[in-house]
Amino acid sequence: MQLSEHFSLSQLIASETADARGIDNTPPVELLHNLQRLAAGLEQIRALIGCELEISSGYRGPSLNRAVGGTEGSQHMRGEAADFSAAAFGTPLEVCRAIAASSIAFDQLIHEYGDKPSGGWVHVSFSAEPRRRVLTICVGDREYRDGLIDCRALRKL
Repeated sequence: MQLSEHFSLSQLIASETADARGIDNTPPVELLHNLQRLAAGLEQIRALIGCELEISSGYRGPSLNRAVGGTEGSQHMRGEAADFSAAAFGTPLEVCRAIAASSIAFDQLIHEYGDKPSGGWVHVSFSAEPRRRVLTICVGDREYRDGLIDCRALRKL
């Protein structure tokens, strides 16, 4: 099922962890509207940065969310959030900066773990009432920090 021009339901529910553990990650029908809103938001980001988004996590049912250590109130479980990278554009921090500077009506934009060897990823969510909340979390942080922070540069201080 296509949710938008470039994003399918199967792409937004795919999970290596679910496959490996035999977890059914099929979303309930009542969340399809949220997944369509998420796909529409991802389309805006794709158009903004001019390249494909490599989705690493989208919808996560409760069992999968527990398996990956997600928070109890995760927007992933409501079909409102996705994690991705866009190497053809730049680092996750560069992608976050572009999104934050745009007029895209996201709910949360989080630069996650940019100090990991993998370079981290972008977490973005879209809700009915977007807050445009911008945060960063680095390796070892217990809480999210307001704004976009270069975790690698922070580590060197």
